[in-house]
Amino acid sequence: MQTSGRSRKNLIILMVIIFGLMLLIAGRVGWVQIVKGEEYGEMALEQQTKDTPIEADRGIIYDRKGEVLARSVNCYTVYVAPPEIGKNLPKAKKQAAIKKTADELAKVLDKDPEEILESLSSGATQVKIAKEVDKDTADKIRECELAGITISADTKRSYPNGSMASCVLGIVSDDGVGQSGIELKYNKYLKGTSGRWVDYTDSNGKKLSYSPSNQKYYKAVDGYSVVTTLDEVVQSYAESALTDAMKKTKCDRAFAIVMDPETGDILAMAQKPDFDPNDPYEPASKSEKKKFASLSTSEQTEYLSKMWRNFMINDTYEPGSVFKLLTTSMALEEDVTSMSSTYNCVGFLTVAGQQIHCWHEEGHGTQTLKQAVGNSCNPVFMTLATKIGIKKFYDYLDNFGITGETGIDFASEGRAILQDEEEAGPVGLATIGFGQGVAVTPIQLITAVCSLGNEGHLMKPRLVKEIKDADGNVVEEMDTEIMRQTVSEETADEMKEIMEFVVSDGGGKAAGVEGYRVGAKTGTANKAVRGGYSKDTYSSCLGMAPMSDPKLAVLVIIDSPKGVKYGSVTAAPAVGTILNKTLKYMNITPDGKEMTKTEEKVVVPNVVGKSVKDAKKALKKKDLKADMDENVKDENFTVVKQYPSAGSKVKEGTKVYLYNE
Repeated sequence: MQTSGRSRKNLIILMVIIFGLMLLIAGRVGWVQIVKGEEYGEMALEQQTKDTPIEADRGIIYDRKGEVLARSVNCYTVYVAPPEIGKNLPKAKKQAAIKKTADELAKVLDKDPEEILESLSSGATQVKIAKEVDKDTADKIRECELAGITISADTKRSYPNGSMASCVLGIVSDDGVGQSGIELKYNKYLKGTSGRWVDYTDSNGKKLSYSPSNQKYYKAVDGYSVVTTLDEVVQSYAESALTDAMKKTKCDRAFAIVMDPETGDILAMAQKPDFDPNDPYEPASKSEKKKFASLSTSEQTEYLSKMWRNFMINDTYEPGSVFKLLTTSMALEEDVTSMSSTYNCVGFLTVAGQQIHCWHEEGHGTQTLKQAVGNSCNPVFMTLATKIGIKKFYDYLDNFGITGETGIDFASEGRAILQDEEEAGPVGLATIGFGQGVAVTPIQLITAVCSLGNEGHLMKPRLVKEIKDADGNVVEEMDTEIMRQTVSEETADEMKEIMEFVVSDGGGKAAGVEGYRVGAKTGTANKAVRGGYSKDTYSSCLGMAPMSDPKLAVLVIIDSPKGVKYGSVTAAPAVGTILNKTLKYMNITPDGKEMTKTEEKVVVPNVVGKSVKDAKKALKKKDLKADMDENVKDENFTVVKQYPSAGSKVKEGTKVYLYNE
């Protein structure tokens, strides 16, 4: 009986323990399922969700004739999911597996293994290890058969012409966002909308049978393309002329703008030294690379900022005697001078008790207005500015767009630096009259002078003419725009006559082109420094042709030339070179009429589905050229996309870009 009672007691104790354990388990299940259920559910979903971004193709940037200036090309992005590396291994072995993965990736990607290891040990569920990887490298990573690796097709920005027009095109960030130039200004059109691939997997990457709604695929929407007003050929002329000018003058920098006076279209905009937007963190030239490497980190940052800036739009300079064209046009419009007026220069002029010298200290003697502009005689322009009066003078500056912005479609346009109208005084007005004591942006200056070649109509300058979708349809057109009338047509005609005289009989002879009526004005101005002027100069020349009906205006600026510094010697030859080549390229005859020329057009064949080898043969038969990613070596891959598309009519010799993904 005693044994039976003890057994009963033990049984009761065991049942109490079991019941207690069941209560604990029930309580824990209730805590997990009810109290913490939502939180743990979200954590589970997060661990099971594989979210891979799909980048949109950034839009193409074209020149005015359809030549590609910037485009996106195929590449790959490498992601790693650290939790999947050595998942079922003990902690020590898991760390060893992660280190092995970091070492393998570093070897293929040519990166620091410690840097990759740090990323894999950060605790993140997915890490981007490398982007813009070529196909060969991506294949080598696949061959390593490493756990947790995802290789996603991606794109990178490519500039086929290297440094050409880099100051205009600009650059994009590592994430494909425009940082400067047209890439920045038109980023909202170019960027497109990224897509995503959302899937639900276990720790081994296998699909979950109970996944919320299986995988979801959000297709990327490619960006719009931008058609610029730039002409690739004219741009090459401008850049070549600047390179030659730099060699001859030993200057620090050189700049050029080519504009159509009738439309305000920028056909070319170049500056040297430049940079390659494919590798924007290094200068383009070898000499500049050496200089850059010797700088401190802060100095390199400052150097890059300056290198990326577009001087012609973002910055100002003192134009010197080129500005006399505006003073002359004001004086003619206000009838304070005429084409028959004469002036006597004795080498200086006294203004408000202050003697201000002409650059030619012996004086020019008696001269007509034409001759005064041709001689660039300072006293004459001091006289004209004084007669116009400061109120009228500043009104004209406003009318010419000097006191504001041109409105060009580019980020961070600079503004002129002018003395306050109330504080300038007689001396300030006199010096502004011959182009000193006033700093303008180059785009302001050429836009203002172009109005003189366009019957007094001031055009809004533009760099982009239209936006197109992926199918080539125009979704937005940027129309040409007349801002206002600067001077009368009569005054504009007289100014064209004066500019032509400067080339035929004045200091602008080097800007002339045989067989064409060319007008120009040169200028040389000491660079302003705090408290005065340095010995360095900005030497410039602004030319226009043909003067019977101007189709081209060219402004060249030479920064700090060595030796002879006059714009007539340093800048005018470059203007002449650019005008000469461009006038002939555009088939403009000396009288301003466009020559008729039949340009052969060919229909682009359909090469989608063909191997590259066969595609090249088909294109060659049509006198077209094939182009593809520089990393592609296998000519047997199948073409899945082409540009221009089949059926397009293009000129002979056009490049057709082939894509395999």
